[in-house]
Amino acid sequence: MAVKVVVEADKPALLSRLRVLIQQVADGVPAGQKWVKVGLSGGSLVGALAGVLPGVQTDWSRWRFFFCDERVVPFDDADSTYGCYKAQLLPRLNLQEEQFVVIDPALPAGRAAMDYSSKLSEYFGEALPEFDLLLLGMGPDGHTCSLFPGHQVLQEKSRWVAEVTDSPKPPPCRVTLTLPVLNNARLALFPISGKEKADTVLKVLHPEAGEALLPAALVKPSKGDVVWLLDSGAASLLPK
Repeated sequence: MAVKVVVEADKPALLSRLRVLIQQVADGVPAGQKWVKVGLSGGSLVGALAGVLPGVQTDWSRWRFFFCDERVVPFDDADSTYGCYKAQLLPRLNLQEEQFVVIDPALPAGRAAMDYSSKLSEYFGEALPEFDLLLLGMGPDGHTCSLFPGHQVLQEKSRWVAEVTDSPKPPPCRVTLTLPVLNNARLALFPISGKEKADTVLKVLHPEAGEALLPAALVKPSKGDVVWLLDSGAASLLPK
C-alpha cells in the first residue's frame, strides 16, 4: 500500500488532474476484464465528476457504478446520492440507468444493506469486492462514506455493507461500504479542495501520537494505493 499526496494550485487544476487519474484507471483495466467497477460518493464530488468524466476516453458501456454510501431516501429526494448523479451525470455521458447499482430505498436500512451486499455479489462473486476505483469524500469531522468518528460500524470486520441508523449528519438512515471493502480497492482516491478542510487533512495525514485515527485515515488499501488529491487550500497546513 502506498499513500500518495498530490497538491495542485487550485480547484481547476485539481479537476484536471482528477481527469488524468481516472483516465489512467480506464487505461489500466485489462481488456479481458468484463466490467470497470467504480464506487461513487456524493456531495461536491457529484458536480466535479459531471464536469470531469466526459473528458475521459473509454468504452463507457463497460463501466458499472456503485455507491460508497447512500442515504435511505427515495431517489427523487434531494438527499439521494443516486438521484444527484442521475440528474447531473447521466445527461452528460452516454450512460444507462442500469449501469448504476443502487440500493432499494423502500427497505429499512438493515435490509437495504443486506440487499445491496447481494447486489455486489452479482458483480464480485463471493470474494471480498475489489473495486478498480473508489472516489471518496471527507467531511470536516474526518468521516468518509458513512463511517463517522467513534461509530461502531468502524469495527465491522465481515460484512461488506452495513447500515447506519443514527448518522450524526442528516438524514439518519444510510448504508455504507465497510472498511474491509474500502481497504481491498485497487485505488482509493480522495479529491479534497478548500482551506476549510485543511485542518482535517492535517489530522488525517499527520495524526498526533495517541489520538484515535479519523475514519478517512483508516482507508489504507492493503494491495492498492490511496491518493490524496488536494488543492493548495486543503494542503495549506501540511508540512512543507
